[in-house]
Amino acid sequence: MTNLAPLTWQDCVQPDWQVSPRVRALITTRDGGVSEGPYGRWQDGVALPGGMNLGLHTGDDPDHVAVNRARVLALAGQSSAAWLEQVHGARIVQADEVIAAAPAATAPVQADASVTNQAGAVCVVMVADCLPVLLCDAQGRAVGAAHAGWRGLAAGIVEQTAARVAALAGGATDTLHAYLGPAIGPRAFEVGAEVRDAFLDTAAQSEHDETRHAFVAIDGAPGKFLTDLYALARVRLVRAGVVHVSGGTACTVAEPARFYSYRRDRVTGRMAAAIWLAD
Repeated sequence: MTNLAPLTWQDCVQPDWQVSPRVRALITTRDGGVSEGPYGRWQDGVALPGGMNLGLHTGDDPDHVAVNRARVLALAGQSSAAWLEQVHGARIVQADEVIAAAPAATAPVQADASVTNQAGAVCVVMVADCLPVLLCDAQGRAVGAAHAGWRGLAAGIVEQTAARVAALAGGATDTLHAYLGPAIGPRAFEVGAEVRDAFLDTAAQSEHDETRHAFVAIDGAPGKFLTDLYALARVRLVRAGVVHVSGGTACTVAEPARFYSYRRDRVTGRMAAAIWLAD
């Protein structure tokens, strides 16, 4: 296990935004870890050792996950991160407070986003089809990470996290940058009418057309739609006043050699989207 190559920046996705060098961010892929089997790397249709699974709740060997998490922190040059128990809600916590309380904690903090304006406090969310949204202000005064599946998006996790980051930065949301990390793409995300209704029912009049266009009816499957999670996130970012948005092109389902996907594989790992402020 220890002979496997360590995690490198080349193994990760990095936001292509133009912001302060204080802002550091990465999104892991399948590569650079020590997990095996369905949690391993994927090459030519074969699972190999070396997977970067970061989820403790997936059925993977906990020792492998611990090594993988340590590798992420080593690459980031940090000693700890605000690992959360995500519950597909809209609770947001302070990453620095979660980290400070972790040594005495008896259970992980349940939340789906974290924010901070403290250097070295790593905000992190885990994904395997849900959308990771990384946020920062251009001057590098505050950052945040949100886990945005459809339930979290509908509940306002993106715009609420943006508001928290802006407040910590002492500025308005139009100074923020957002990066949409790898998620299930619009050709793979099938949902029922109740999901479409959840977004249409809460859309402002100015958002209604774009929200409706994010759902494409599936021929021969009444009440079923292909859904553009990225488009829905952009609607919510516009609502929040965030005008600098990048990313949102990958599909976790369509790239098995690069990304874990729960919808594709069911038994699989989790990737991490992490963001922090350098000293």
